[in-house]
Amino acid sequence: MLKDLVYSCRSYRRFYEDVRISDEDLKDLVDLARMTASTANSQALKFKVVNSPEKNALVYPTLGWAGALPDWDGPEEGERPAAYIVIVEDSDLGKNKLTDVGITAQTILLGAVEKGYGGCMLANVQREALSRALGIDGERYTVRLVLALGKPKEEVKVVPVGDSGDVKYYRDENQVHYVPKRSLEEILL
Repeated sequence: MLKDLVYSCRSYRRFYEDVRISDEDLKDLVDLARMTASTANSQALKFKVVNSPEKNALVYPTLGWAGALPDWDGPEEGERPAAYIVIVEDSDLGKNKLTDVGITAQTILLGAVEKGYGGCMLANVQREALSRALGIDGERYTVRLVLALGKPKEEVKVVPVGDSGDVKYYRDENQVHYVPKRSLEEILL
């Protein structure tokens, strides 16, 4: 089952925006994160759940969407995320918890896939603007990552890395999103 979840857990950037994600589902996903490993058991990460159209509209303009697709400004209206989980670091509890951020983000996305959703980790974030928009205390909390969530509206295919070695993701004329992955043999030392 875990292998199926991992193989299905891709970075989706276009969603059925009108398919809402309930507060209960979002809290369940944060609860999964709560149970993950934490450096020195500091549990320094906190989570801001956003799923109303009004709050989503505050989050969206603070995000950068796809560095490898420079001509794409992100999902259009109607294809934007139905929800976000903003991962912040509580400086009163610890600093430099980037490993914890990765562990919790992947756990949340795996949980989202299990619930029939998909998502994308976004690190290209206007952190101060997002903190202001959501009323997050920027003195105590540092925005580390934003998870965009929703029911995927795009097809994402994994393909082998070609002879050129280029690993940049790309889209074809039908907007199918391709993600090159190195083979198992290439990554084993």
